[in-house]
Amino acid sequence: MSNSRIAAVDVGNDAIKAIFGKLDSELYIPNVIARDTEDRPVIGIEELNEQDPIDGIHIRVHSPALQDNNAIYRVGNLATKSDNPSELDPGSSKSEEDQTLVMLFAALALDAVKEENAGLFKRNNNVVDASYVLGTGLPLREVKEGKDVGYRSKLLGSVHQVEFLITPKYQGIKVNIKFDEVKVYPEGFAAYINLVMDNNLNIINRDLIDKRILIQDIGGLSTDIAVIKNRKVDDDKAQGFNLGVAEALEAIREEIRKKHGVELDSRRDVVEIITKKNDRNHIMVKGSRTSVHDITDRILGELAKKQYRHLRNVWQKNSQTEICYFVGGGAIVLKDYIKTLNNNLDGFNIDFFEDEKESIWMMANAYYKLIADNIRRTSKETEAKATESKKESQKATTSK
Repeated sequence: MSNSRIAAVDVGNDAIKAIFGKLDSELYIPNVIARDTEDRPVIGIEELNEQDPIDGIHIRVHSPALQDNNAIYRVGNLATKSDNPSELDPGSSKSEEDQTLVMLFAALALDAVKEENAGLFKRNNNVVDASYVLGTGLPLREVKEGKDVGYRSKLLGSVHQVEFLITPKYQGIKVNIKFDEVKVYPEGFAAYINLVMDNNLNIINRDLIDKRILIQDIGGLSTDIAVIKNRKVDDDKAQGFNLGVAEALEAIREEIRKKHGVELDSRRDVVEIITKKNDRNHIMVKGSRTSVHDITDRILGELAKKQYRHLRNVWQKNSQTEICYFVGGGAIVLKDYIKTLNNNLDGFNIDFFEDEKESIWMMANAYYKLIADNIRRTSKETEAKATESKKESQKATTSK
């Protein structure tokens, strides 16, 4: 494990967020893929290597974990410009989708080939052999169904290869990815860890440690409500729902197309329209700034009511709850609508993270804390066993 690099990866429905090494590197890639051919057309191929690799991820992925093995994809920003972008569908399970694995492998391969990491992994010609200790997570519902076990076993024990095709700077390089350890955490528990502990697992929020709290994590395809009691998730009370913001974003995208004749490339474009700092809820129609407030308010308002109903139902079953924290990308989208609902009704004690980056990166940060702690504990146990073995050996030598 000594030659392994830490990877903490949150494969969110909107984007993948990954933290590597000793917090020395991070990656953010929109969770969009598109099937492609090996020779994708490129204007100005001579300038390809002057571009940012993140904007031109074009790969072939070979892995026994994939249902569709050896396929070629555009990933992230490049995929959003494709005619056939694929985003995860509502009702799908993150642990069972090829797209989750393609995004995960692409992020790790991009980290492995960075110049700064040239001395970390063995490299023979254009083949990099990379080993990782991975901390990642799945929605609470999938963990409760036991899908984390199958997901973990897909990753362990196999070599997964990413071949960079027409990608800036990395064209022709193959990365063989191997996992020395994989930890899959329930997303609600991870959010709690991030709330109360720093990167060294020291408690930073003592007020929350012994409180009964709810954490409502609103994602693209699902919502988890973790019930925290006695410093751990109450598995029986925690609930997961197939309700995220993806369907609402698709509905907004479709209504904008019908009403204004404007084609938006992906859900990500919709998110930018409704969360941007200036001209929020406005688009350009034939060069004119046009409001889409009527569309976004109606659709997101309805979704906020459904989310609030889930909160109320879970809170009623856990009446001694003291506060609910809303986290995740979906919470950022719905924040104003949920706050308004809460203020107009009897009102629960709820809180949001005003720092959008903190909310978006919460899961990746939590996985980092958890996997780093696991490595520390494993190292201590290994050292203790080695010391014990040495003592036993010395005793045996002395007795002779």
